[in-house]
Amino acid sequence: MLRRLLQPLWVLLAIVFLIEAWLWDHLEPIVARVVAAIPLARFKQWLTERVDALSPAMTLIIFVVPIIPLFPLKLIGLWLLTHEYWLSGVSTFLFAKLLGVGVTAFVFDVTRDKLLEMHWFERLYDLVMKLRAKAHLLVDPIKRRIRELIAGNGEGWSSRTLRLIQRFRKSVHEAR
Repeated sequence: MLRRLLQPLWVLLAIVFLIEAWLWDHLEPIVARVVAAIPLARFKQWLTERVDALSPAMTLIIFVVPIIPLFPLKLIGLWLLTHEYWLSGVSTFLFAKLLGVGVTAFVFDVTRDKLLEMHWFERLYDLVMKLRAKAHLLVDPIKRRIRELIAGNGEGWSSRTLRLIQRFRKSVHEAR
């Protein structure tokens, strides 16, 4: 009974986790393009050389430090939201979130090998990868069912809802 009640919570957590993973996967190439466009390639090479000379524990500090300045930016976004500056608050919070994921992906790319030398970090990394796979197993059938319902014959959906979805899809395609 409790498991049935908690199922929506687990699905929601899996979706949030997969959104984070999606952002990570999609922001890493964007950050790589930014690095290629501006002279960050030399900075990345310089940082890689410095990280190679550090111990794994010091590398952990290099990994965590760039995230710290973004925390006050998120707090500013939350403050704006509490004072009903909705657009500014959401924009600030999303900017901080996207910048944080991008910077973390960049720094993790440089520090990954050193960090994985620490056994506890390697176990944590393996756990996160297993959680990501479990999240996909939990969410993929739901995504597949939604796709089937949208593309299907309307079984389980009212014809009005299907027409609304089709109009929305058509307007999106026309906007492209």
